[in-house]
Amino acid sequence: MADINVTALVDVMIVLLVIFMITAPMMQGGVDVRLPRASTAPLEQSEALVVSVNAEGRIFVDEAEVQPGALGQVLGQMVQSRGTERLYLRADEGAPWGTVAKALAEIRENGIENVGVVLEPETEGTGS
Repeated sequence: MADINVTALVDVMIVLLVIFMITAPMMQGGVDVRLPRASTAPLEQSEALVVSVNAEGRIFVDEAEVQPGALGQVLGQMVQSRGTERLYLRADEGAPWGTVAKALAEIRENGIENVGVVLEPETEGTGS
């Protein structure tokens, strides 16, 4: 009588499933931005909105590109749908300062007061 023992296969599949379930939320996607470095404390993980400004000055809410004048309207809709008023701003260190300032102004005009600026932590030997 020929039997195939699949116990080991099932054990391996369950372990892989658990590993992927744990690591999948940790993978961070988003817009590719080179963040400036500074001495900072890590931010809390939460369901906050993320506004990114890349080196070319293009603005993204989470991963969707937004036209500069429409940022306030999009944020208003997102705040209402998600029910959160926490926002993180990720700006590339080469982004035009005027674009970042306008984005901050639109965020402020929209009534979002809880804004965190995301920076890369400084590593040893990379001080300014």
